[in-house]
Amino acid sequence: MRVLVATGRMFRSVRRYLDEAGIDDPVVCYQGAAVVDPRSGEFLLHEPLELGVAREAIALLDELGLSPNVYVDDELYVAAETEYSRRYSEFQRLPVHAVGDLLDWLDRAPTKLVAVAEPDVLAKARLVLAERLESRVFLTTSLSYLLELGHPAVTKGSGMAFVAAQLGFDLGRVIAFGDGENDVELLEIAGYGYAIEGAHPRLLAVADATCSGPDLDGVASVIDAVLDSTA
Repeated sequence: MRVLVATGRMFRSVRRYLDEAGIDDPVVCYQGAAVVDPRSGEFLLHEPLELGVAREAIALLDELGLSPNVYVDDELYVAAETEYSRRYSEFQRLPVHAVGDLLDWLDRAPTKLVAVAEPDVLAKARLVLAERLESRVFLTTSLSYLLELGHPAVTKGSGMAFVAAQLGFDLGRVIAFGDGENDVELLEIAGYGYAIEGAHPRLLAVADATCSGPDLDGVASVIDAVLDSTA
């Protein structure tokens, strides 16, 4: 049995966990915008947000009083350090680089953008971004206070499909687990999808079943049951 990781996080922020777990198969990062070889750090797949779309999104967010996190070359950049950026940096355990005016600074396609704010603020921003950018961007939430913007062709599901093609396994034999809206496409593409109890409503709607959270070893229990059934 292979254990694969699909995450919205930067590769740098997840690498230490992969090392601890001894996982050396390709990892899906940035909501599917990148697939990375954890041994070498090589990006096997990289689908950044188109530069013009990214700049338009930054301008729209600025009109709404929001300044996003910008990810370039597996580094995190912000216009200026704020309470939100400090909290995000602590959560990810990574440095944040303050660069001033983002539109003056950004001259390369970023892997993704993330707006960090209270959920009600992000809900309003999402409506504006969806109306103005339409199909040119993929919008999702990873946590209630994180609104993520990526290339419209990428999701965790598309990233896992790339890994499946690379390693030669059937997606129909994949069991996927998730708890966020950003896991919807992953569970849809997997042969069987589990939503963690209390997961995002959109995820619960597409899941084949639910399991308890990590405090109750829900995922581990499902894996043990699968191993027992194939022994």
